[in-house]
Amino acid sequence: MFYFVKTPGWLKKFYSERVWEIDTAEKQLFLTFDDGPHPVVTPFVLDELKKIGAKATFFCIGKNVVAHPEIYTRILEEGHAVGNHTYNHLNGWKTKDAVYLDNIAEAKKYIDSKLFRPPYGRVSSFQQKQLKAGRFELKTVMWTVLSGDFDTSIDEERCLQNVVLHAKEGSIIVFHDSEKAAGKLKYALPRVLNYFSEKGFSFEKING
Repeated sequence: MFYFVKTPGWLKKFYSERVWEIDTAEKQLFLTFDDGPHPVVTPFVLDELKKIGAKATFFCIGKNVVAHPEIYTRILEEGHAVGNHTYNHLNGWKTKDAVYLDNIAEAKKYIDSKLFRPPYGRVSSFQQKQLKAGRFELKTVMWTVLSGDFDTSIDEERCLQNVVLHAKEGSIIVFHDSEKAAGKLKYALPRVLNYFSEKGFSFEKING
């Protein structure tokens, strides 16, 4: 499985209309969690964040919000941000434009947010243009650093090091509050929070 742990500069420039990092002079990091809410993993994440007063952004799948509304509500009540991650976790490159956009619109009924993250990071230029327009008015948020918690070929320590070695001020970091990622997430997240907190960083949500 090939992916960039740290997004290269040329990719950010090529897709400059997407948000890859947050412009800040402060020691701030922006944790994001994709694919939830999950009945077990998301509460774990929320509990860990609460321990140090950290805020984060949860890119939710619409069908999971419908299945677990109480967890979605908890995310909001505890002061975190949410974003649209489609209703069924669709790959924009492999889905007809009309189907993909309708799926995002369906998710939008349950996820009140101006933020959008394409599953797998895959959204076409045409789809991107539509999402920015009047029907949606969504801001597409990508990432600076991938933890790799979804990658079955790496161990939990490598997942941790992916973040520790590559995150800096303004970085948007991706974890997943999903069953597949749970093992690596439960190891890496508390250590990431402790490591950067000790270095004077705060963890903030992304504003829409």
